[in-house]
Amino acid sequence: MAKFVLAGKADCPYYAKAELLADALQLSLPNFKIRKICILPDEWKKWLEATCVLNGWKHDKSPLIWRELLEQGGKGMLIGGFSDFLEHCQEYYSITSDMPTETMLSVSAENLETRVNFIKEQQQHHNSHINALHIWISGALNPTCHILIPNLLSAEVFPHTTAIILHMLEVEGDEEELKGLKMETEDLALPLLHHVTIHTDLELAFLEADVILLLDEWCDGKDAEDECHGERKLNKMKECYKEYGELIDTRAKKDVKVIVAGDSFVNLKCSLLVEKAHLTDSRRFVTMATQLENMARAILAKKLKVRASDVKDVIVWGNISGTFYADLQRAKVFNYNGPIKGPSFFSQSVLKILHDRNWRHEQDPAAGRLDGVTRDDSPED
Repeated sequence: MAKFVLAGKADCPYYAKAELLADALQLSLPNFKIRKICILPDEWKKWLEATCVLNGWKHDKSPLIWRELLEQGGKGMLIGGFSDFLEHCQEYYSITSDMPTETMLSVSAENLETRVNFIKEQQQHHNSHINALHIWISGALNPTCHILIPNLLSAEVFPHTTAIILHMLEVEGDEEELKGLKMETEDLALPLLHHVTIHTDLELAFLEADVILLLDEWCDGKDAEDECHGERKLNKMKECYKEYGELIDTRAKKDVKVIVAGDSFVNLKCSLLVEKAHLTDSRRFVTMATQLENMARAILAKKLKVRASDVKDVIVWGNISGTFYADLQRAKVFNYNGPIKGPSFFSQSVLKILHDRNWRHEQDPAAGRLDGVTRDDSPED
């Protein structure tokens, strides 16, 4: 029995031609058997190198064809590429291929489409058997992600989740950078991480999303200097977030949680999402002021000579990237070295300890101080 293996790129016309030639031989010869290995174009080079190293072969193009010699105790005999396979068939079976170029291209395109659809169906079937949480991160190339991902994909954040599928989106972003981030994420071997997908367009954006984190940044210091350029970017951001809102409304789960974070226009971004996501409860959308809150806590901690983690319940109101103030009415401090002391769980009101109203009103968290943004409606002691 002659058993051949045909491997090639899904979009390779010569693989398509070799495939049809082998099919014809298998139909006409009862002892002629073939096995096909169709590889996606972006995975072909890696697969080819690994296969050649394993078998001690030298081959650098698609297709790769060999004859299996398992009955004779061997791994396999390399035939080569399409021309080598055609020559082999002419010599041993007196058969050739006269497929026109147009047909070759048509079959190769069909092979690629079939392979992509098969992988999608296989993934969907696999995902249907696990109760995975789908998390989408837009603006995935934001440097924050390197710190965010290992902390986000944890049992502490999602205690009732057994698996998480992470989708990283960077519209018009560098696909190679996304692949690098994907590899780094997979290398973390996080227990909850099922698998990672990357996206550079909105074709599948927010599909079946349970949690969405939007980290897109559209403006920087240069934009402030160039008013026209900044305005164009702002308009682009508005259009993008309106489209995000529509996609979230139609593709995400109805109980989706959407978090908008960043350094600029976060309130505007969130309002645009709510405006366009008509069918999704507006309470599902929140903006994050954690950065400003942490700045305020750090400044207070320095003043009170405690750790930043000892300052709790500082609230930031207003436009996070515009006019805002830090509210200390509920703020409390632990482990403060003052006249009144207690165990580690004992806390005191920040306003009752920090009597210097002028100092509070002179601070600015955004500038590394805490000036003028502290609201204090309570009377002084």
